[in-house]
Amino acid sequence: MNFGPYDMLMDFGIMSILLFVAQVIRAKVKFVQNMYLPASMIAGFLGLFLGSQFLNILPFSGNIASYPYMMIVVLFAGLFLGNNEKSSFKEVVNKVGDTFTLNLAAEVGQFGFAIVIGGLILTKLFPQVNHSFALLMPAGFVGGHGYAAAIGGTLKDILGWDEAITIGQTFATLGLLCGVFGGIILINIATRVKATRLIKTMGELPKSMQTGLIPKKEQNSMGLNTINSMSLDSLTWHVGLVLIATAGGYYAFYGFKRLVPNASLPMMSLSMLAGVLLQFILNRMKLAEYIDKKIMTRIGGASTDFLVGFGIASIKISVVIKYAIPILIMLLIGVVYALLFLSFIGRRLFHNFWFERSIFIYGWITGVVAMGVTLLRIVDPEFKTEALEDYGMAYVFISFIELFIVSVVPLFVAKGQGLIAGVILLIVFSALLIITATKYGVQSSSITELREGESEVIAELNNSESF
Repeated sequence: MNFGPYDMLMDFGIMSILLFVAQVIRAKVKFVQNMYLPASMIAGFLGLFLGSQFLNILPFSGNIASYPYMMIVVLFAGLFLGNNEKSSFKEVVNKVGDTFTLNLAAEVGQFGFAIVIGGLILTKLFPQVNHSFALLMPAGFVGGHGYAAAIGGTLKDILGWDEAITIGQTFATLGLLCGVFGGIILINIATRVKATRLIKTMGELPKSMQTGLIPKKEQNSMGLNTINSMSLDSLTWHVGLVLIATAGGYYAFYGFKRLVPNASLPMMSLSMLAGVLLQFILNRMKLAEYIDKKIMTRIGGASTDFLVGFGIASIKISVVIKYAIPILIMLLIGVVYALLFLSFIGRRLFHNFWFERSIFIYGWITGVVAMGVTLLRIVDPEFKTEALEDYGMAYVFISFIELFIVSVVPLFVAKGQGLIAGVILLIVFSALLIITATKYGVQSSSITELREGESEVIAELNNSESF
C-alpha cells in the first residue's frame, strides 16, 4: 500500500483524537487524576491497545513508528531559537551552585553506570544481545521518548538495528511510570518522616494538577504576537522558523552521508545546529526580538506530546517480549540508581531543601524534565525553594553537555567502545561529586533538621498564607 500525505495527516488526526480523549479522561476520572499520568501517555496506551497489535480498531498507517524520531528532529530544531539570554559560566555556577553540579552528575552518572554495569552484566548473561542495548535505558530514562528516539535512531542508522527505537521507547515508557508511581510513593513517605519542608500532606495540591485543566482565573498567555497579522500570522512565523531549522538538519544529514557514505551524524543534532545558525543569522539581521521564546517552547511541547503518543502506540510488543529479561535488568539498574541518588547523594550534598531538589532529579532521570517539575510542584507548589529557577539557569550549560552525550556517546558505543565511554562518564560523575562536597560541604544533619535558608523561606510562606 502506498503511503501518501493524507495517510500521515490522518495518523496525526487519529492521535489528536486520542489526546483529546486522554485529556477528558484525566479531567473526569478520579483514579487517573490520582496517578498524575500525562495525557500524552494515556493517549499512547490507547493507541497501542486500539491499534493493530491488539484490538485493531484504529486505522493507523504502517509508518507511525517513524514519527517519534521525526518529532525529536523538530523538537531539537527549535531548542535554541529565541534564546537571547547571555550569562557567563562563572555567573551561573556562583548563582545556582550545587544545583548545577548535582543535576549534571545525575545525568552523567545515569549514562555511565548503565553503560558500564549494565553493559558488563548483559554481555556476560546475554552475549547474543546487541552490545549497545544498555545505552537505551538512560536514553529513555533521562531524556524520555525524545532522546530514546534520538539515540535509538542513531543506533538504527549506524548499526542497522531496527529494534533500537522500540526498546528505547519501552524504557522511556517504563521510566515515566516509575517516575509517576515511584515519585508519589516517595513523596508520601517523605511527608510522613517530615523530610518535606513546605507541605505536610498530598492533599494540599491545586486541583489543576490533578485534572490538567487550568481554571479561568489562573490562565495566562502562551506567548506574544511578534508579527502583524496583515503581513504574516505570528504562529506561522514561529513554526516556519522551526521547520527551516528542521529542513537544514535533514539536508545536512543526507549531504554528509553522500560525502562520507560509511559515516553518519545524528539528524536531530544537525537540526539543532541549524537552529543555532538560524538564530545567529536572525541576530545579525536584528530580528531576534521578534522571536518569542514562550511560543517556541509551546511548539516544542506540542512536538513532545505527539512524540510520546506515537512512541508508546508504536511499541512492538513482540520485541518487548523478546528482550523482557534484559529490559527488566536495566530497569532495575535505572531505578536503583535514581533511588540512591535521591536518598544518599542528594540528602548529603544539597545545601538546603534536599528532598525537594532531589525529587526533581528523581523525576527527571526516570522520565523527563516535565515529570521532575510535576513532582517538585507537589512538594513545592509555589516554587519557593528556587529549585526550578536554579535548574533553569544551570540547564543553559547542562544542555550543551547533554547534547554532546546524546550525539557522541552513541557513536562510541555503536563502534564497540562503550566501556571506555562509560568509564570516562563515571570519572566525570565522581569529579562532580567531589567538587560539590569540597565547595559546599557534606551535610550530616538529620532528615527533620532545617538547613541553610530553609527557616526564612518557611517563615515567608507562613506569613503570606496568614494574610
